Amino acid sequence: MKNQAKESQDDLERRRRARDRRQKQKKKQERKRLLYIGARILVLTIVLAGILWAMSQLFARNYVDLKGIRMPEWVEQDFLDPNPYSRPGTEMKRVNEIVIHYVANPGTTAKQNMNYFNSLKDQTGIRKISASSHFIIGLDGEVLQGIPIYEMAYSTSKEKNVDTVSIECCHPDETGKFNDATYDSLVKLTAWLCKNLGLTEKDVIRHYDATGKDCPRYFVAHEDEWERFLKDVKKARKLPD
Repeated sequence: MKNQAKESQDDLERRRRARDRRQKQKKKQERKRLLYIGARILVLTIVLAGILWAMSQLFARNYVDLKGIRMPEWVEQDFLDPNPYSRPGTEMKRVNEIVIHYVANPGTTAKQNMNYFNSLKDQTGIRKISASSHFIIGLDGEVLQGIPIYEMAYSTSKEKNVDTVSIECCHPDETGKFNDATYDSLVKLTAWLCKNLGLTEKDVIRHYDATGKDCPRYFVAHEDEWERFLKDVKKARKLPD
């Protein structure tokens, strides 16, 4: 009987120890699971914080109060009448790029092209044209502004119009090459816009780059001249006001 009682106690002790080991193992596994979950949450939190920080820095760097910008005296404001076809009045919150164009109408003046954009308000019939530009540079280097830089222009494409400023340039012949006066004003205006919009020459594109259109023709046909233009903008951008 004593032997049986002792065996029974030994068996109970073995079961208790086994139970204790199982409980310790279970607690250990639970701690590992919680540590693993905690580590994943920490990593995700760090990644999310990094993304939010990067976005905030990007927004802070590029944010510009467009309505607070005052154009220089050498820009003549010749605003189009508000209308659905050339000045819809759609407000832009930010500008991400500057798009360069040519008027594709050799020998015409900046004023003539601005008048054309303004005349679109009087269109009748079924098929109507939507076209305009923020700026037009003339053959004598004059700079006309047709639309405030905080409003959208119908210049490039549906996707690009919402966050770009457009510059149309006059040219004397079919090649689309700008004369010296027009070119110099284009460099000057583009550099000024870059400085005041928080952009660089890397944010300056051709209409061609956005849609594949042959515009501005001379800069599409002569890539080296386009690269020279961007270098000139970079130099001008670094000059003091």
